[in-house]
Amino acid sequence: MRAPGLRNLLKRMSSPLGLAVFLAVLILGPAGAAAQKMTYIRDAEIEGIIKTFSEPLFLAAGVEPSAVEIYIVNNRMLNAFVAGGQNLFVTTGLLATVEDPDQLIGVIAHETGHLAGGHLVRTSEMMRDTAKRSMISALLGTAAAIGTGRGDVGAAIALGGQSMGLRSFLQYSRTQESAADQAALRLLDATGQSAGGMLDFLDILSGQELLSARNQDVYVRTHPLTEQRMDVVREHVRRSPHTDKPPKIGFVALHGRVRAKLRAFMNPPSQTLREYAASDASIPARYARAIAYYREPDLDQALALVDGLIAESPADPFFHELKGQILFENGHVKEALEPYRTAVGLFPGSNLLRLGLARAQLESASPELLKPAIGNLRAALSESPDNPFMWRQLAIAYGRDGQAAMSYLALAEEALLHGKGREALYQAERAKRELATGSSAWLQAEDIAQAAKARED
Repeated sequence: MRAPGLRNLLKRMSSPLGLAVFLAVLILGPAGAAAQKMTYIRDAEIEGIIKTFSEPLFLAAGVEPSAVEIYIVNNRMLNAFVAGGQNLFVTTGLLATVEDPDQLIGVIAHETGHLAGGHLVRTSEMMRDTAKRSMISALLGTAAAIGTGRGDVGAAIALGGQSMGLRSFLQYSRTQESAADQAALRLLDATGQSAGGMLDFLDILSGQELLSARNQDVYVRTHPLTEQRMDVVREHVRRSPHTDKPPKIGFVALHGRVRAKLRAFMNPPSQTLREYAASDASIPARYARAIAYYREPDLDQALALVDGLIAESPADPFFHELKGQILFENGHVKEALEPYRTAVGLFPGSNLLRLGLARAQLESASPELLKPAIGNLRAALSESPDNPFMWRQLAIAYGRDGQAAMSYLALAEEALLHGKGREALYQAERAKRELATGSSAWLQAEDIAQAAKARED
């Protein structure tokens, strides 16, 4: 999975649908007068688990799983939605709050119902009107996009923009909500899963309807509940042959890891250590405590816990990744190389793990590791070409390796993603002067130069 290209989004913003894709990211979160920077996070483990939960539902709905982009939005509110085509957005607040995998799967089933039903934009007229009012804010949001480069629950791409009225894009009608419920119930039956989790989640939300709008979670405001909807789901749960089925094998453990990991990164370490007490020897609890101690920082306890997890599950790439991150971010760069190499060896297809290894190689101050770092960064960028932080790291690697023209080219890519047209043009022209005319790198620089000129016009 990778984020949609910011350059491609700009090209598509002339159409109402293209603008919807971009603004759906910008307007997440509670409405407010002040501008807010929102982020979506990249995490190979959590993305993979959400995909595991989602794929059976997508297939049952006749939706090709590989065509659906899944985004984890860094926001504490309970929310999930589909927007701008086959894009599923899930907040960290939802992932960290739902108590079992069936609740999360129920939410995904409901959103898959919207996805399959085409309930993505209300009317093209509304989108055209909004485009007129919001084009400048959207462009500013693109220009503010930055890559933080944080590993694990990190490597986030921040998209800046005004809070522009979530309801205008994402609020569904009662008819659409009922249709999505019906579709979700059919999908859960088709995949042999209980709808009990979906009912439990709706029960949680129904209690919020008595709260003021300011205190309600966004999901309540954008997915209006009715007693009729609740009755339909209750009746289905009463008669479905799958109601008493437990979650699929392994789903409880996977959900426990997602919840523990996110809560450990989102909450203060002291809170995590209270919630996941030392007496709890489960994998999620030890995982959470390792993260909490790393954040304190208490390196000895964090490493002792993660080493114990690795000893039990040596083929788990994400425990090795966490060890690499702990060591790297505490200044033990060379010691971080081996766990990062192991993680990549266990999961070579993950661009995020390759980014972690490349950063450690680059910061190790070992000249012989520059070319491996370049190779890992280029492999990561082949899957995530719109991550400006990766381009910055590649520029540094090329520069240290004496490849000045390629360094300029990487800086041009980074500048263009940041919306800095003049800087992108300057770096692209520097690269062209030193590259062989007509070579693939020269053509890449020319493409950036043309895109930068178009942006400045």
